[in-house]
Amino acid sequence: MTEQTRVARTIPRRGRERNLVDVRPDWPGGPLPALVRATMPDVDLAGWLASHRDEVDELARRHGAVLFRGFAVAGAADFRTVMAALSAEVLSYGERSSPRSQVTEGVYTSTEHPADQPIVLHNEQSYTVNWPLRIVFHCEVAPAAGGRTPLADSRRVLARLRPETVAGFERRGVLYRRNYLPGISLSWQTAFQTERREDVEAYCARALIDVEWVGERQLRTRQVRPAVRRHPVTGERTWFNHALFFHVTSLPGDVSAGLRAALDEEDLPYQTAYGDGTPIPDEVLAELRAAYAAETRSFDWQRGDVLLVENMLAAHAREPFTPPRRILTAMSDPVAAPELTEAVRSGPVPNPTGDRA
Repeated sequence: MTEQTRVARTIPRRGRERNLVDVRPDWPGGPLPALVRATMPDVDLAGWLASHRDEVDELARRHGAVLFRGFAVAGAADFRTVMAALSAEVLSYGERSSPRSQVTEGVYTSTEHPADQPIVLHNEQSYTVNWPLRIVFHCEVAPAAGGRTPLADSRRVLARLRPETVAGFERRGVLYRRNYLPGISLSWQTAFQTERREDVEAYCARALIDVEWVGERQLRTRQVRPAVRRHPVTGERTWFNHALFFHVTSLPGDVSAGLRAALDEEDLPYQTAYGDGTPIPDEVLAELRAAYAAETRSFDWQRGDVLLVENMLAAHAREPFTPPRRILTAMSDPVAAPELTEAVRSGPVPNPTGDRA
């Protein structure tokens, strides 16, 4: 056993003390994520978490993510029990940006994005005013090939950016433009889970989103958010935004080119700019990509794995894969943005939880 490996718990079993769980901050897939591994079969993860929440919290905040491997977790019901042990605030899925299916209360398929397309690194719901502090994944069926969930430490991504790049974003923020276009992106009915325009308008007013109805079917929204946030517990500054993820150039080349040829800039399904509307220069986008790439870490999924991602400290992505692959996801612990004043909070803001992942 190395210095980085320590026994997390010993409990009596059949009259003997046995080491049931090892915590390995440094392993071939680490240090992002840290590994918590059951050393014997049938160890109950929810039960272990119930008495080790402080330890798990510390691991998640130090490393950005924790991988639980070898525990008795097999499917949505077990996963939901694990989520209940992790948090009393498991969130529903609103303000949708990708297709998902609900499996059980608070548990969804991770995405139904095409298997042959990658999903760029991002922090879940960073463009909202009420995001999950954590996103958790469960591998129900491991991919036949590919399909890893890469991670990048958002604190280290921030540290790699030039001071002038960070200052430019901090001064102006990030503008998110979104068009809900039937047949091209999610409809507004699906995204907001309502058929009533007045419900959308009320939600957006509380969530600091500008709304514009275009014709009978199209909804256009705009919102400006900070590029850098502070973790509410650790106080660390972190690169927490969708500036690159929602930029049209982050789509596969042929898709990006096709959209730009078919649509005006203002009608693109997703697009980002500086908060004052100024386009983000190509060299800055390249700098962001390089910073993410330098910090990307990955591991191969195994059936039964549970991955806890500290959403404000680590970005996640998805590689293309060969089916079958079934990864479930749940989000927890909503964080309200500081810019939400008491006046804005006078009406309840639904907990939006669901990027492409």
